[in-house]
Amino acid sequence: MAVKIRLKRLGKIRAPYYRIVVADSRTKRDGRVIEEIGKYHPTQNPSFIEVDSDRAQYWLSVGAQPTEQVAAILRLTGDWGKFKGDENAVSRVQVAEPKAAFVADEAKKPVLKPKAEKPAKADATPAEEAPADEAATDEA
Repeated sequence: MAVKIRLKRLGKIRAPYYRIVVADSRTKRDGRVIEEIGKYHPTQNPSFIEVDSDRAQYWLSVGAQPTEQVAAILRLTGDWGKFKGDENAVSRVQVAEPKAAFVADEAKKPVLKPKAEKPAKADATPAEEAPADEAATDEA
């Protein structure tokens, strides 16, 4: 019996989340599983990854083959390096710092820019402007 460690898809359309499972390679993607060893939620920010390291190590040691996607997740969590013999394998999954407080109502408000005043001409002096005004009054 060929055993694979793969992702089982759950969730709604366009809102997937996955379970990392150990299953017979002949079963359906979302079919019967031998054991669930983790969770993966790619739509969260940052992505949520949880793997039972001991069980993953056990299944890898007895010959279970991870899919490409699961192998990438195991590399992130450090389990793959531990299995390959790297005792210093460290998890590369980092928890993102929380973003600054953001109020949803403020996001909906349009941004209003203040009206810019017309800059005064640097070359113009009050003496130069006066004859133009006098000419306008003479014509009237």
